[in-house]
Amino acid sequence: MSCASRLMATIKQYFPGLVLSGSLAALSIELGKLNWLQANGISVLTLAIMLGMVVGNTVFPRIALASAAGVTFSKQNLLRLSIVLYGFRLTFHDIAHVGISGVVIDAMVLSSTFAMAWLLGTKVFKLDQKTVLLIGVGSSICGAAAVMATESIVRARTEQVTVAVSTVIVFGTLALFLYPAMYYFNEQWQLLSLSPITSGIYIGATVHEVAQVAAAASSISAEAANTAVITKMVRVMMLGPFLLILSVYLSRRQLRETINMVGRCDPHKTARIVIPWFVLGFSAVIALNSLAILPGAIVSGITQIDTFLLAMAMVALGLSSHISTIRRAGIMPLLFATSLFVWLIFGGLAITMGVTTWLG
Repeated sequence: MSCASRLMATIKQYFPGLVLSGSLAALSIELGKLNWLQANGISVLTLAIMLGMVVGNTVFPRIALASAAGVTFSKQNLLRLSIVLYGFRLTFHDIAHVGISGVVIDAMVLSSTFAMAWLLGTKVFKLDQKTVLLIGVGSSICGAAAVMATESIVRARTEQVTVAVSTVIVFGTLALFLYPAMYYFNEQWQLLSLSPITSGIYIGATVHEVAQVAAAASSISAEAANTAVITKMVRVMMLGPFLLILSVYLSRRQLRETINMVGRCDPHKTARIVIPWFVLGFSAVIALNSLAILPGAIVSGITQIDTFLLAMAMVALGLSSHISTIRRAGIMPLLFATSLFVWLIFGGLAITMGVTTWLG
């Protein structure tokens, strides 16, 4: 078979699924421009997975055979590329806007939430480790994008990823209404000394998605919203180092397990430590963007392309998700995510108050 023939066969294989994922992604982006959805923090990614799930549980089974290859490509390959390009939303200069206290709060909330996730998920709720990792990362870092990025490392099943993303949607949406209500209740009763800036740091360090952070904080003040979004973006920057550490840990654990199975260290049978290229690319893009070499118009265009690619990946996840598999997961993942949400509210508040009092 000639190169041209192989190319045409590949295009024919992937084209239907890519068109389907791309069309639904474009629809989610257009819907995301509606004022009501923006005001209520319903992000493009949330719309994308919801559209994908609706189509995936109605029409898609009839065309799955023709579309499966392109949908899988969107869910895996395009996802990795979109994580790399996500770095164009961030710069190291963002750190200066929230100061050392904001960085410390982000780091403490991330590490404590993930540690609690691992402890509760494996010891109390007895969930499988991949589900624990995905829900833990989604709660502690940046919601759906973090879940999808981690899936590329842990190689979880579609239903495990869907359950994790669903918890992000549920509790992130709840946070939109709960955090402003808590702020105004505190304003009325003066229980805690919380300035708009401190409240912004608290929201940015504990709410799941960027859009949810912006919507919740904007209900307080513009100052709180700006601080919250910057704090959130600093938290997102921690995704790269976190995934590198997780990847090394999982590879070393697999290596130890293999050695225990074969009884000795055989280089032909043991696992290699794998560093995911997309995480390195994500970190490199942040460094490049921090240098401000590229014109703003180009960076803006890249972030728009990245939003489209992320939406395609979320659509593909939704298309591959079936309500029956989520239902089979049971109540335990939801209870587990609830416990992490409670920790983010109260533990995150304690960390925010403690660090801001200590560091100012």
